[in-house]
Formats: sequence, structure tokens, C-alpha cells
Amino acid sequence: MSAPDGSPVGAERSIGQLFASATTEMSALVHDEIALAKAQLKQDVKRGATSGGAFSLAGAVLLFSLPMLNFALAYAIRTWSDWNLAVCFLLSFAANVLVAAVLALIGVAFAKKAKKSKGPQKVAASVKETAVVLQKAKPHPRPEVAHGRAPEAIEAVARSSS
Repeated sequence: MSAPDGSPVGAERSIGQLFASATTEMSALVHDEIALAKAQLKQDVKRGATSGGAFSLAGAVLLFSLPMLNFALAYAIRTWSDWNLAVCFLLSFAANVLVAAVLALIGVAFAKKAKKSKGPQKVAASVKETAVVLQKAKPHPRPEVAHGRAPEAIEAVARSSS
């Protein structure tokens, strides 16, 4: 098994290797967050397109079906009952309005889902939070090294690696 920079796990790595590894991992994190934002935006656009399609379909049904369906339905009602032809046309129109209302409600439901989704905003907040954490990150202070003598931590590392 090896670390992201290719060095074996458990081996001592230099500050440069650790910094390169951290930079690589941070870059991968940023790329992953951008990919997540794109995926969530794509989903929101898809919901919006579905909503727009449902509204368009509702309008098309209402517009194009009214003349033909009104005549057919009105004459069918007239055939089945002996009502006045005007009442039959009103019932036919009411049926078309009902279909259009159902399609419009479907459009409203999808529009609300697309509006509620806060995917890209969540990712943007996460990226800002990561940037704030990185800006506040400071290296650990190094102990002062006396001339000719290394601190105990450095001696311990030297002893463990030999």
C-alpha cells in the first residue's frame, strides 16, 4: 500500500512531500466539489425543464383540443341525453379545463421542487468553508534548536529511523 504521492505507508516523508500530497488532495477536493455542483445544477435544470414542459403541454392541450374535443364531446352528450346543445358545449369545455388544470398542478409541483433545491448553494458554502479553514491554517511552531544540540523530538525520530 502506498500514500497518494507514491511513497510507502509508514515511511518518513519530507515536508515537501507532505505539502505536495496536501496540495494534490486539496486540488482533488476542489475538483470533486465542482463536479458535485455541476451534477446538482444539472438535476435542477432537469426539474425546471420538466416543469416548463408540463406547463407547455397544459397550454397545448387547452389550445388545440378545445375546438375538436368540444364539438365531439358536446354532440356525444347531446346524443346520450336530450339536453340543450349549449349546455353540452359548456360541459365539454369544463372537461378540457379540468385536464389543463391537472397538468398545470403537475407543473407547479415540479417548479416547487426545483425552487426548493439548494444544491449549488450548499456546495458553494462548503467551498467557502474549506477556503476559510485553509486560510487560518498555520504551520506548527518549530522549537528553537540550540547550537550543536537537536531537540528531543528530532533525536527520537533519528533513533527510530536508524
